[in-house]
Amino acid sequence: MKFKGDISLLTVALIWGSGFVATDLALGNLTATAVMAIRFCIAAIFIGLLFGRRIQPALDSLTIRRGIFLGVFLNLSFLAQTVGLVYTTPSKNAFLTAVNVIIVPFIAAVFARGSHKVERSGVIGALLAIVGIGLISLNLDGTVNIGDLLTLLCAVGFAFHIYFTGDFVRRGSDAIALTILQLSTAAVLSLAAVGVETLFGLGQVKASANVNLALSILAAVYLGLLSTGVAFLLQTVAQQWTTQTRAAILMSTESVFGTLMSALILHERLSSRAIIGSAIVFAAILVAELGAIRPVQPGPDLALDSDPD
Repeated sequence: MKFKGDISLLTVALIWGSGFVATDLALGNLTATAVMAIRFCIAAIFIGLLFGRRIQPALDSLTIRRGIFLGVFLNLSFLAQTVGLVYTTPSKNAFLTAVNVIIVPFIAAVFARGSHKVERSGVIGALLAIVGIGLISLNLDGTVNIGDLLTLLCAVGFAFHIYFTGDFVRRGSDAIALTILQLSTAAVLSLAAVGVETLFGLGQVKASANVNLALSILAAVYLGLLSTGVAFLLQTVAQQWTTQTRAAILMSTESVFGTLMSALILHERLSSRAIIGSAIVFAAILVAELGAIRPVQPGPDLALDSDPD
């Protein structure tokens, strides 16, 4: 079963890595909000059809408020990431987005009111990440690509989203209910944004000559069905078959897959600085994840906290 779990999580990382390429293709003819609207609508319908009846008892007013709150964070984070990809490359987008796993412990240290402290490995990982980000994003004249900056903002947004999702689940909210609610909220916000864009003539596409409209729409559908819907389900099932440490390592390969697929499918060429910076960011993620995940001996204070989440 452990082998099955590892293969499943590597598949999830592969799907998510391919999502950066799919987003780049979708942006060839669609605006960022249009891509997000297609993605979230498909994912919300897919997960809703599978689990809609199951979550009805869990839809209390508190869970609904929490789901909407997470949906707003999810929408803004993906908006920053997707718009950022209009101005930067998929490989940079992948590695800069992955920095969110290093930011989460620092957010937890602030909001957990002293019950959580940042491990030394987290600090080392953060410092390494700063060096890697500098090599990836800073130009020789000291300026920063606007796409890279938006992607870093997206990483911060995802970090807050991860923290609050875990906090809400630990405090009793149903995970599947929160998922459907936040996906639905993000879908509604994206549809509203498309309406505003259409009304005022806003929005920008990446305008790739090698990508037609049909391919862009197909890529957006792929993002909704596979990168958001199927990948979430596969991850949820797979993590019962492997350890948290192994899961963290396997999932962190998402950024590597994103870079490899950008090179293979989009023929993206990486500079030596970008390659070194990406390697440093990946090392920072591994340092932070492996150092933060330690086996905890169960004690009397942990008796009530046996939730696998």
